[in-house]
Amino acid sequence: MSTAISPLAPTNVPDMPAIAGVKLATAAAGIRYKNRTDVLLAVLDKGTTVAGVFTKSKCPSAPVEWCRAKLKRGQARALVVNSGNANAFTGKTGKQATTLTASIAAKAVGCKPDDVFLASTGVIGEPLDASKFDGVLGALAQNVAPDGWMDAAKAIMTTDTFPKVATATVKLGKAKVTISGMAKGAGMIAPDMATMLSFVFTDAPIAAGVLQSLLKAGVQDTFNAVTIDGDTSTSDTLLAFATGAAKDAPKISRASDPRLKAFSKAFNSVLADLAEQVARDGEGARKLVEIIVEGAVTKASARKIAMSVANSPLVKTAIAGEDANWGRVVMAVGKAGEPANRDKLSISFNGIRVASKGARDPAYDEAEVSAAMKNPEIQIRIALGLGKGRDRVLTCDLTKEYVAINGDYRS
Repeated sequence: MSTAISPLAPTNVPDMPAIAGVKLATAAAGIRYKNRTDVLLAVLDKGTTVAGVFTKSKCPSAPVEWCRAKLKRGQARALVVNSGNANAFTGKTGKQATTLTASIAAKAVGCKPDDVFLASTGVIGEPLDASKFDGVLGALAQNVAPDGWMDAAKAIMTTDTFPKVATATVKLGKAKVTISGMAKGAGMIAPDMATMLSFVFTDAPIAAGVLQSLLKAGVQDTFNAVTIDGDTSTSDTLLAFATGAAKDAPKISRASDPRLKAFSKAFNSVLADLAEQVARDGEGARKLVEIIVEGAVTKASARKIAMSVANSPLVKTAIAGEDANWGRVVMAVGKAGEPANRDKLSISFNGIRVASKGARDPAYDEAEVSAAMKNPEIQIRIALGLGKGRDRVLTCDLTKEYVAINGDYRS
C-alpha cells in the first residue's frame, strides 16, 4: 500500500450513515502482513437479498466461483472480505479455503455457509491459509456495529492510497432509504464487469431479481467504463445487498415498478462515484482523464474507440508529460477496428480543438494547449462525424510511479 495519498483523491469525504440491517467489523488476521487490518466482516439481517456481477476472466479466483454458485439463491447473511491474498490460481486449496472461510463465518454469524459471500484481493498464486480466520471471525461477529464504514473501506485496500466510499438517500414510495458503498481498486483495472472489489448496501426492500437487473444495468456506464491499465483482474467482484429494513418502505418485486425510477438513479450515482474514485486512485496517477467519443456509428463503437485511447500507453504517457499529442490519439482511434474517417475526425483537449478534418487545427496555439495540459483533470473529446453514437470512459495517466509500484508488488 502506498503511503502517499493520490493528489486526485476527493477533497470531500461523505459522512457514512448507518444502514438498517448492516453491521460491520474489521480486524488484522495476518493474511499477508502483520499488524495490518486485512479482514472485513459484514453481518446482514435475515431477509437480505443479494445481487452480483463478476470478472469475465477465464481464470477467476476461488471466491468469485463461490459467489457465482451461491448467488442463485438470492439471499445473504454475511460478507467476508480479505486483502493481501487474492486466493486466485490456487487450485483445490483455493476451493477448500473458501469452504472453510464460509463455514467459520456461518458459525460465527449463525447462518448457513451458503448465505456467506466472499471476496479476496491481493497477490495471485499464493495459497490462502483460511485457518487464520478461525477465532477472528467469531470475535468480529461479537463486535459488529452499524458504523465503521471508513474502517471497512480501509480493510479491503491493497495498493490503494485512500479508502473509497459513497452514499445517497432517496425516497422509495414515501419512505427514505439509504444506499452506501465502498470500493477498492488502483491497478489491474479494466473491469469488463466492475472493479477489483466493490460492495453496495441499501435498506430498501428490493427483490433479488430486481436488484440483479439494477446492478447489471448500472455497471455498464460506471465500473465498466473505467480502465487503469487494460488488465482485467481474476477477482473482480461487485456485490449489492438489500436488507429491506427501511421503515415503511414498499417492497419492490418488479423491475418495471415506477417507484424504482428515483432509486435507480441514486443507485447508479453511488456506482458512478465509486468508479470515478477508482480512476482517481490509479497506481501512480497524477491526472484524471475523461475520454468522450461522439459521432460514432453506435454507442458500442464509441466505447471501443474510447477504450482504445484510454488503454494506449503512448496516450497515457503523453498526458503524464503534459503533452497534447493528438497524433497518439489519432493512432489509438485508428487501431480500434471501428468505423472512423480520418478526414472527418476532430480532437480537443480540455475544450481546445487541436486537430480537425485530418490535420492540425488552423487556430492551434501551442502555449494555450500546453497550459491546459497542466490541469489535474484532462478531457479528451473525439468527434468522428459518422453518426449519433456517444460514450464516455475514465482513466488516468501512466507515470514512472506505476512501474515502481508494480515492479515491487511482491517484494
